[in-house]
Amino acid sequence: MPLSVRQFPCLSDNYGFLIRDAETGVTACVDTPDAEAILREIEASGWRLSFILNTHWHLDHAGGNARVKEATDAIIIGPSEVSRIAPIDRVVVDEDTVMLGATRLKVMDVGGHTSGHIAYYDQADAIAFVGDTLFAMGCGRLFEGTPEQMWQSLQKLAVLPDATTVYCAHEYTAANARFALSVDSDPAVRARADEVFADREHGIATVPTTIGAEKATNPFLRAPLLRPQLSPAGAFAEIRAAKDVF
Repeated sequence: MPLSVRQFPCLSDNYGFLIRDAETGVTACVDTPDAEAILREIEASGWRLSFILNTHWHLDHAGGNARVKEATDAIIIGPSEVSRIAPIDRVVVDEDTVMLGATRLKVMDVGGHTSGHIAYYDQADAIAFVGDTLFAMGCGRLFEGTPEQMWQSLQKLAVLPDATTVYCAHEYTAANARFALSVDSDPAVRARADEVFADREHGIATVPTTIGAEKATNPFLRAPLLRPQLSPAGAFAEIRAAKDVF
């Protein structure tokens, strides 16, 4: 049975996610950007929260852990780096499995934004929760990792089926689209950017996206095509550096 996802805006540009295994009703939140917003959403949904699934340690992803756990007694699962700011109940690493009722979530090491950043991938439903590693038309800034590490992490995501639904954690797409147009003249990029600008003018979310859409229009995944004289990781590093000062 499919995984149900409730997406809701919180903070200035974050998205929160409640995910529920349809067969058993077991529910988790992916990260805790805004504890009160999450608790309101749980109440509105009528679901009971069993797990907190952290992707990385940043405050806008794990800062609400203590409050949400206090209110729900949820089990906190995530990479060891989360312990920098909050206690964690179960540490997971690459290739581990998290069972959300009958839904199997594969843990993927996608470090770069932070050293220990992870993603959760539901292969059966073709859904990935990627935190701040991959964005719609963008990728996370390299606060701790190297360009080579981030490039390899993006490649792990890029080989997922094109139809995979990708839930990223921020509404950055309009800004990402403006940068993409500055480095990539492909007509598909222009067409997608126009759609993004129109959607945002009407307050329409641009998350989730898909792996296929990102492979076609995301300058960070297209880096080797845009800088063919460089190695793939070198091309990515150059475009990431350009975005940092854009």
